Amino acid sequence: MPRVGIRELKARASEIVRAVREEKAQYVITYQGQPVGVLSPIDEEQLDALLLQSVQHPSEAELAAELDELSATIARRWKGRKTAVQTLSEMRD
Repeated sequence: MPRVGIRELKARASEIVRAVREEKAQYVITYQGQPVGVLSPIDEEQLDALLLQSVQHPSEAELAAELDELSATIARRWKGRKTAVQTLSEMRD
């Protein structure tokens, strides 16, 4: 896979992108001689899969913390005679 420095990429962007598009060429992009990324062809299906991978999902611990915070907020604002837990239990019966 050929390497292309950032300056060369800037100077030859159209040519390099055309090679990626038409010839399915791949390039390692470098900055000061060090690899920083890869330029490669992609289709819509691959893009969708890549975007799904990049979505950050909260961990179980983060979700539990959010639920605890929500629970505390509900408890502070609850004005009923019964607790929120009692009301929900009755609704489920």
